[in-house]
Order: sequence, then C-alpha cells, then structure tokens
Amino acid sequence: MMKNMDNKRIITALLSVVVISALIYLVQRLVAPKYADDIVEGGMVSEYYDEKDKDFDVIFIGDCEVYENFSPVTLWENYGINSYIRGSAEQYIFQSYYMLEDTLRYDKPKVVVFNIQSLQFDESRSEAYNRMTIDGMKWSKAKLGCINASMTDEEHLIEYIFPILRFHSRWNELTPADVEYMFRRKRVTHNGYYMRVDALPAGDMPPVKPLGDYSFGDRAWEYLDKIRTCCEDNDIELLLIKAPSLYPYWYPEWDEQVRDYADMYGLKYINFLDETDVIGIDYNTDTYDGGLHMNLSGAEKCADYIGSVLTGEYGVPDRRGDKALSAIWQGKITAYNDEISLQKEQYGIE
Repeated sequence: MMKNMDNKRIITALLSVVVISALIYLVQRLVAPKYADDIVEGGMVSEYYDEKDKDFDVIFIGDCEVYENFSPVTLWENYGINSYIRGSAEQYIFQSYYMLEDTLRYDKPKVVVFNIQSLQFDESRSEAYNRMTIDGMKWSKAKLGCINASMTDEEHLIEYIFPILRFHSRWNELTPADVEYMFRRKRVTHNGYYMRVDALPAGDMPPVKPLGDYSFGDRAWEYLDKIRTCCEDNDIELLLIKAPSLYPYWYPEWDEQVRDYADMYGLKYINFLDETDVIGIDYNTDTYDGGLHMNLSGAEKCADYIGSVLTGEYGVPDRRGDKALSAIWQGKITAYNDEISLQKEQYGIE
C-alpha cells in the first residue's frame, strides 16, 4: 500500500515538473522577440539553419555592410556561386569569429568574405545589438563563446540560457505577430541578403571628426587573427573587404592598417570605396538611405564585381550544372523576384 502511494507521489511530481516546464517553455516562446514585423534584422541569423543544402562555397560574415550590400542571387545567376551571408546588425568582430565557428559546424566554404568595418569596436555597445546576433544562434560551444565575448556589464549569461528571465516584462508589448511566430520564423532575407528596392540619393554627410588615436584595439586585432587562423586551419581562403558605405566614415588611417595586415599575411583586401567607378555605383540611384547601404541595384552591382574576383582569383566553381542545386536556386530566384515586384508596388516604382 505504502509502495503504491510512493509511486503515485513520484508520478505526480514528475507530471508536475513536465507541466510546469511546458508552461515555462510556452511563455518563453511567446514573450521572446520575434523580429518579424519590426527590427527584422534580429531574425536573420536563424534563417541559415533552415537551408536544405548548406554546401556553400562562399560565406560572407559581418554587419549590415554585407547583408545589405551583396546579392547572393546575382552571384548565382551570373557566376553559379553558391553563397550565403551570415550577417547581423552591428555584428562585432568577436561575434563574427564565433559566427564563423558556428558555420563550420555545418559547412566548409572555399572562401570566407569578411567585412572589416567592425574592427573599430573593441567591445559591445549595447545589449540590443548583442541580442540581434546571439538569440538566433543555435546552442553550441560557439554560441556560448559568443555570449561570453559579447555581454555588457549589465547582461547575465542566465538570461541568454533562459530568455524568459529577460523578456517576461514584454506582456504589455505583445502583438499578434508574437502568437503567429511562436513556432515558426518569418523569412526576411534571401540567403542572408536584406533587400530594399527604393532609392534615396546620397547627400551631404556629417562632417568628418578627427580622432585622437586611429589605432584599432588589441581585442579587435586578436579576433581578426582568430578569424584568419580559423580559416587557415580549415584550408579556407579569407578575403577582406570594406563595403562601399559612405557613412560611418572609413578613415584612411584605418584603411592603411588593414592593408598592412593583409600584406603581412598574404591576404587580398578590397576597399569598395576605391572601386566605385569600376563597379559602376551611382550614389544617386544605388542607395536607399542616402549612401549608408546599397539598394537592390547597388547590391547586384557589388555582387557582380566580387563574383568576378571569387571565380577569377579564388577559383570558386560555377555550379549551375548541378541539377539538384539549380532546382533549389530556382525556388530562391522566384522568391527574390516576387519580393522585387512586391516592394516596387509598395514604393510605387514602375
């Protein structure tokens, strides 16, 4: 009799744990930001895991200067390059390193393209930007390393492990999207590329402020070394770039340091700001926000330019003859063209 009662208590306790855990999980899914209808940049990182074929030959890593300035569809259509952009808003260089580590769990590209804009930051500037990169990563050693490298003084590891501790107060901010996207994601990119078809010509930029010290921080250099050695250890070519964004200003003193680094280790470095005439960039028509980022036409021009480098100098193969891969890309091209039509209608563009 006593044994039966003990068994019932154990079963009841276990059921209670299961029910409570399920409720906590559901509440956590509800209150966590969905990055679906606003601040969509926070939804970019997770989309990579949904790819059916992660056999990408080229991986871009970096901040908005990669995910808004290069079109993987153009790389495929013009060169047959199978590529993906693992970018996120203000992705710091230490986050780019762990993003690379995370990517190598699934894929081994021939070339990694890294945008060096983030060298200017030695530390994270805000939790919001940290979250937009980290929350979308799947749990792994790379994600844990990224959290520890990124956290500001006000952040705590436990709140990344259990997001409900951080976002429980979002009850009064919930929208229908929080329910709609509890268990599914809204796709916001095309292989990591964030599309905008509208145009806003570049005007006068804020005045350039001289700096007291133009040196990049020790931590920034440390993580650039980590990215380089990680590529070397995995027989991956590393291509350094500076995207053609006019602002924030890219100082010549910064550029010189990157060129010296590239020369020291035999890396290629392309400053797209120096190649705008060759690429054919027109800041009156190829930017949607006054020169900060490229719109669709600018991103396609940049992709076409870098595609010639990737095939001509790095031997990245043309895989359009792969029927299975071509079928996957045909679906991507259809979605890409559909969004172009949708955005043109939205912005009243003929």
